[in-house]
This record gives sequence, C-alpha cells and structure tokens, in this order.
Amino acid sequence: MQAIFRRELQAYFKSPLGYIYLAILFFFGGQFLVIQISGYRTNEISSIFASLFTILLFTMPILTMRLMSEDKRLKTDQALLTAPVSLNGIVWGKFLAAFTLFLIAISSTVVYFFVMASMATPQWNMFFGNLVGIILLGASLISIGMFISSLTESQMVAAIGGFAAMFFIFMIDSIAEMIPIDWLSSAMSKLSFMTRYNDFTSGILNFSHMLFYISVVVVFNFLTMRILEKKRWS
Repeated sequence: MQAIFRRELQAYFKSPLGYIYLAILFFFGGQFLVIQISGYRTNEISSIFASLFTILLFTMPILTMRLMSEDKRLKTDQALLTAPVSLNGIVWGKFLAAFTLFLIAISSTVVYFFVMASMATPQWNMFFGNLVGIILLGASLISIGMFISSLTESQMVAAIGGFAAMFFIFMIDSIAEMIPIDWLSSAMSKLSFMTRYNDFTSGILNFSHMLFYISVVVVFNFLTMRILEKKRWS
C-alpha cells in the first residue's frame, strides 16, 4: 500500500492537477477570509467552513477523476492488478494519496483561524468541530469520486460523473422537501451531507454524523474494490 500511496501522491505533483486543486482551495479560502474580516468584521470561523462546503463538492472531481481511470487509459491497470499487492492496498493507497493532498489544501484553515484569533478570543472548540467536520466530509467525497473513477477509463467521463454525484449530494435536501411521501422524504433527508456538516460548523461533535461519513468511506471503498476484483477476473 505504501508504494501505491507514494506513486499516486507523486503523480499529483508531476502534473498540473495537484497544483490546480490546491490553488482553487487556497484562492476561495482566502477570499472567504477577506470577506469575513473586511466585509462582516467578525472572527466567526464557522462561516468560512460553511462556505467551503460548496467549493469542496464541485472541486472534488478534479482530485478524484484520475485515480482509477488513468490506469485503465494507460493500460497499466492489469500490471497493477497482477502485482503482489492486495486490492485493499490498491484502493486504500490511492484513497490516502488523494486524502493527503486534500489535507494539504485545507491546512490553510489553520492559518485562517490564527489570523482571526489574533483579533479576538479564539474559539478552540468551534474550530476543532469545524476541522473534524471538513476532514470527514472530504474523506467521504473522495471515496465517492474514486468509485466513479473506477467505472470508466476516461478522466472526462469520471469528472462529469463526479460532478453529477456532487450535484445530487448538494440537492438532497431540496429533493427530500419535494417528496410528498413522509417516510420517503424522511429517509432521503437522513442522507443529507449538508445537514450533518452544518452541525459540525456549529461546533457540535455528533457521533452519529461522524459514523455516517466514515460509513460512506468504508462502503464506497469496498465497492471500488469489488469493481477491481471484477476487472481482475475478467
């Protein structure tokens, strides 16, 4: 798994992809910080994290579109599948590489917090809750994007599929409100990423929300392994 992890992480920085992703997150994060300080004149860090929710949704396909599809396109997937490494190692190695780049991207929020803390009493518990929330959100979105990437050999198709999945996640609350059947609407609302994430931005560490995001990671990484297993034996 370590070899896969190093290979994938290096690949991000051998192409413009990793730098583009970091630039987008740093740019929007910086803009949100300036707006919060200059526009609203407050050190409320939760507003920045809340704004980053939408940015993460629609930039995540950039991070995940090549994870599996690139190997298929270059025909290196067969060599990878026959290498002395388990499917579990392949999937988690690729996942952790993308997750590491994501952590680098959101590390800027630590800087934002200290900038705001220099202006007023720092709210450590609020920042910690927000940070845990965005880390879990990012991990779950990466696993979904990687699964979609495993379904195709085209990075473009993987990106489009990823955007479609992220748009659905963004619209879950609206869809739930439009469903006239109460039990179905309630079931749909329980899948809401936004509602659960909003609790974190309020500084609430809810164990059920944490379990939800972790379950998404486990389920979609498992599904990705099943796709690879099918490819191995086909």
